[in-house]
Amino acid sequence: LFSTGTADTCQVTVTQPRFQEADYSAHTVSLTCVFSASGCFPSPPEVLWFRFLTNKHEDLCTPRCTDHQKYEVYISENNISLQINDLTVDDNAVYICGIAFSYSSSPYSKQTGDGTVLTKAEKQHSNGKLVFIFMIIASSLLFLYSTTVFTFFVIYKVSLNILNNLQKISSGRKIFQAIAQELQKQKYVEHWQQPVSIDVLKFMGK
Repeated sequence: LFSTGTADTCQVTVTQPRFQEADYSAHTVSLTCVFSASGCFPSPPEVLWFRFLTNKHEDLCTPRCTDHQKYEVYISENNISLQINDLTVDDNAVYICGIAFSYSSSPYSKQTGDGTVLTKAEKQHSNGKLVFIFMIIASSLLFLYSTTVFTFFVIYKVSLNILNNLQKISSGRKIFQAIAQELQKQKYVEHWQQPVSIDVLKFMGK
């Protein structure tokens, strides 16, 4: 115990991993917790575990565990672990580790970690795999269909542009031919409208 007049400087820090995943086939899982203490009396602290579910909070070990078959706490120096047995997806929750030096009056002598989010994967049924494979096949077919439609659209647009250009060229040729014919007609008229020479008239009189 601290003597009279001695400041209580006990300070605790607690560290937890943020996430932990368990395979759907796992029956047990161990959640870890590490703490450090400075200025505290060298005696074992109390180890607390509780969890937050979607809509409620549960005390698991404070420090005695409420269900000794379900939960087990192991301590090795500054390393703490909570073993959860008979693991199911219902155990998915946020697990909080707390360390408390109960004799100390320091506000920093009782601290908790940020919590570990435990996630146990659900078993994938064969139907789920078939649906997944079907989705892949459907996506592939849809991609091929979209690619084909896009290709035909591009070919159609290119063909349409070529046809329009050919029509423009044909129209231009027709206009040029009409202009040329008109010029030829004008030259022919001008030629026959010129004055006839006397020699020509004499020749025509013979």
